[in-house]
Amino acid sequence: MKTIKLFLVAGFLLVFATCVYSQEQPGTKTYLPKFALKTNALYWATTTPNLGFEVALAPKMTLDVSGNYNPWKFSDNRQLKHWLVQPELRYWLCERFNGSFFGIHGHYGEVNVSNLDIFGMGDYRYDGKVYGGGISYGYQWILNKRWSMEATIGVGYARLDYDKYQCGKCGEKLGHNTKNYFGPTKVGLSFIYVIK
Repeated sequence: MKTIKLFLVAGFLLVFATCVYSQEQPGTKTYLPKFALKTNALYWATTTPNLGFEVALAPKMTLDVSGNYNPWKFSDNRQLKHWLVQPELRYWLCERFNGSFFGIHGHYGEVNVSNLDIFGMGDYRYDGKVYGGGISYGYQWILNKRWSMEATIGVGYARLDYDKYQCGKCGEKLGHNTKNYFGPTKVGLSFIYVIK
């Protein structure tokens, strides 16, 4: 319990220090970016190309929309084909594109995976869709005028609606199923390029 309290106090002090540091100085005007492109390095590590953009809505509010698409088929009929779109409304504690933010996100995607003997999937093919939403926290570091880096994590709900097949493209359909998932729904370590 003492460790949790210490962690919460340290987090609060970090957010407070960031806000104080980023505030305008008297007689100066702070430039707030309006539009940026980004890519999530963690998705690239899973061979998933991805791209996102973030647009300003207010001094402390932005809309982030990211998408990824994985078309690859690997050897031995293994595949992890999917596409996913994840919009998120963000509230920044200090100013947009700088420091801490909280977000509310949704997600929708379609998957076609096979021969992945992980998470109890066995040697079957699964074809279906996933949708849901959640909340997130993130932090963005300004590297220079055009480049930033961001870390984010989110938790929430996802509904999986899928058909199960014998492995292979033309395998026999074994049934239809749905599952409810609660847990991590977003994770990212993104590189950001500010356009405007």
